[in-house]
Amino acid sequence: MQTIDIKTTQNVTIEYELASLRERILAFFIDAIIVLAIYLILVLLVILAFGNGLDNAGSTLAIVASFFPIVGFIGYQLLSEVIADGQSWGKKSLGIKVVRLDGKEPSLTDYLLRAVFHLIDSIFSIGVMAALLISSSTKNQRLGDITANTTVIKIRSGQRFRLEDILKINTMQDYQPEYPAVKQLSEEDMLLVKNVITRYRTFGNVAHAEAVNDLTMKMCELLDIPEMPRDKIAFLKTLIKDYIVLTR
Repeated sequence: MQTIDIKTTQNVTIEYELASLRERILAFFIDAIIVLAIYLILVLLVILAFGNGLDNAGSTLAIVASFFPIVGFIGYQLLSEVIADGQSWGKKSLGIKVVRLDGKEPSLTDYLLRAVFHLIDSIFSIGVMAALLISSSTKNQRLGDITANTTVIKIRSGQRFRLEDILKINTMQDYQPEYPAVKQLSEEDMLLVKNVITRYRTFGNVAHAEAVNDLTMKMCELLDIPEMPRDKIAFLKTLIKDYIVLTR
């Protein structure tokens, strides 16, 4: 299992499991099948719509049709990753996602670079270039990843759980959240909090203690809490519990 440490914009380092070459190949083929299905449907619709009228423009349409799968695949990759936050349908089905190595959210330019470089990585080299680079690089990056400063990670793992599984709240009907403002945060933020707590309890070294301290300071700032709690771990656990109760 290959992992990578990514420092988030909150200056907290989180360990992620990298998507394997096999998972990325399967995601690619799922995406290719989707694009091919769209292509065949469009061809059928054109034939049904214009029928015999295609004879005069047959050669022109043949040229356009020959380029459509390539252009369509690049466009599909770009749009799907932009719309679905780094997940094409293939990636979503395999539980993998595109992330930046610097912890920032990938931009439109990043997704565009990844999509365009499929020409070299996946199409013109028949996938050989991508497979060689992903299998030989320490961060599992193809050319598109290297130029965009991205990689692909697993968001489904046997060692990770959904937010609802983090704390089992069975008798919380009368529970009063201590920090109602926490509901403005995202589920990803809460998973980050849980990962920091878990890593601190697992390793318990100075670096992870500093990560807990930095995260607590950041949360106090985001939630407008004037004084940082003494028991930082208890505070972070309370944030998770409040979030689950307020958003479930």
